[in-house]
Amino acid sequence: MKSIEKVDFNRLTEDREYRKSPEAWEEQVLYFLVVDRFAADNEYPLYDLEKDYENALETEEKEKSWLEASYSWNGGNLQGLINKLDYLKELGVTAIWVSPIFKQPAFSESYHGYGIQNFLEIDPHFGNREDLKKLVNEAHARDIYVILDVIVNHSGDVFAYKGEPPAYEDKVHEVKGFRNKAGEPDIDPESPDKDLAWPDGGIWPEELFNLQSFSRKGYITDWDKLPEYIEGDFFSLKNIDTGHGELNDFRASDALKVITDCYKYWIAYADIDGFRLDTVKHMYPGATRYFVTEIKEFAYTLGKKNFYIIGEITGGMEFAKNLMEQTGLSAALGINEIPKNLEEVAKGYRKASDYFSIFTNFDLAEEDKHKWCQNNVISMFDDHDMVYQETHKERFAADKKTASLLENAIFLNLFTAGIPCMYYGTEQAFDGHGDDAHYVREAMFGGDFGAFRTQDRSFFNQEHPVYRTMSTLARLRREHTELMKGRQYLREISCREEDFHYPDCDEGRCKEVIGWSRIFSQNEYLLAINCNLKEDITVRIMIDSDLQDPGEEFICIYSSRNEFIDTTSKVQELDPENYFLEVTVPVAGQVIYKKNS
Repeated sequence: MKSIEKVDFNRLTEDREYRKSPEAWEEQVLYFLVVDRFAADNEYPLYDLEKDYENALETEEKEKSWLEASYSWNGGNLQGLINKLDYLKELGVTAIWVSPIFKQPAFSESYHGYGIQNFLEIDPHFGNREDLKKLVNEAHARDIYVILDVIVNHSGDVFAYKGEPPAYEDKVHEVKGFRNKAGEPDIDPESPDKDLAWPDGGIWPEELFNLQSFSRKGYITDWDKLPEYIEGDFFSLKNIDTGHGELNDFRASDALKVITDCYKYWIAYADIDGFRLDTVKHMYPGATRYFVTEIKEFAYTLGKKNFYIIGEITGGMEFAKNLMEQTGLSAALGINEIPKNLEEVAKGYRKASDYFSIFTNFDLAEEDKHKWCQNNVISMFDDHDMVYQETHKERFAADKKTASLLENAIFLNLFTAGIPCMYYGTEQAFDGHGDDAHYVREAMFGGDFGAFRTQDRSFFNQEHPVYRTMSTLARLRREHTELMKGRQYLREISCREEDFHYPDCDEGRCKEVIGWSRIFSQNEYLLAINCNLKEDITVRIMIDSDLQDPGEEFICIYSSRNEFIDTTSKVQELDPENYFLEVTVPVAGQVIYKKNS
């Protein structure tokens, strides 16, 4: 589509019934996937660990082709994703976060989707707009919401500067030309021939096809200096001029208004349920607030009264909290302390309080300025960037010493505060690792860049033990409100006759049980994971003495060892104000207890 002005919103939305928003997004289980790497409409044979592990490393030629494929298009598409919706439904996913699917420059290898050339078209590598509408319809038929990854503050590499690409300076640099289909900057930057450039040259819709849409100040070199990290180019991606002014007096640019209308179009056309907004740190707060306000109000007119906009906000906890409150974002993502601490607590490399202390049981308040409540933060560990890993990128399971604790991480993610999000392939224990983020973006459907250093093998094994565990845990989360919405409390523990204490990492790695409670409407559930890699641990764990009486019985509703399920434990009194349960947690495993009614 060439122009946003050609969109008739009244005609597009009349006599249509749109999917209503969830009342509580914290009840959802999100799943993030990179479309090019997730599923294709053709599929390879299922991976066999004994036969196929690292089959791409058998010869230098195969290894070279595997590595080269990590940087380019692999063939995943929307139809492939549609074909795997039942796989996701069985896994327990209730909302899919889909990487950007809009048209990229024809000459680029931006398989990830973050370099847009046309905000009103689907990239042909992924399919077409009808495929997107079909995806959403099929997902909704399975009670799965669809969240699109969107970009507002930059486009793809759609023009070239004169001379070498300049580093950021607080001035406008001269542009040689917009790029054509082949990437050559031969389109007049002042008076582009749009008919000749269509569809693969320049930038679209045509309302953006002018120099005034861009800041043109060169690429960022200091990622923490204002206004450089907002006005500068994101590497070769070109920064869009979104407007100017302080938060309460911000004037949106024409480019920001056009892009906002483009995303309104996709909500109206395809019945989208939410957005994940990329690189919020690199936008003026006023621009973010303009976009969020316009999108939420438009979605509301369609009956989507809780349209969710998740902001990717790097830069620390306090910065993220303030920015979310200023702009009206629904939730924050990308807060480095959360994925890093979740992973390291699950592995026993960090004490449990470092993770649990991030959250508050109540709404955000000034005294809790570094804390987050469960409905305004997305919690995850593996992802496509692994920002907190600066020099070496690796998924959780790449650490072979602690890979067996992956299910502990999933358990923590699903049953602690925050809206849980799982990264594709984690449920198959993917172990991608290397000196670049490409290594953690393996092709799940097979092809040239498959997981576990393979080629021509797929990984949709619904009998995989991690897949089965996550499916079971997600079902329990749906069935028990306390596990979705309950307040949480890290609990003191005691083994044998030792004093009660919070689990710690005395000798480099925690080898104890981590126990916590989820409490909702006077009901307490006790949860625990065992970080010990060698033995079961029988442990006493504190519970709320105001909610229980000595002698009352709790029953195990889940254990990673089946024979422990339905076993019971009675509330015991340490002293009049302190009660505990004694439970056994399997080696590298998990348990959940609730009062036996």
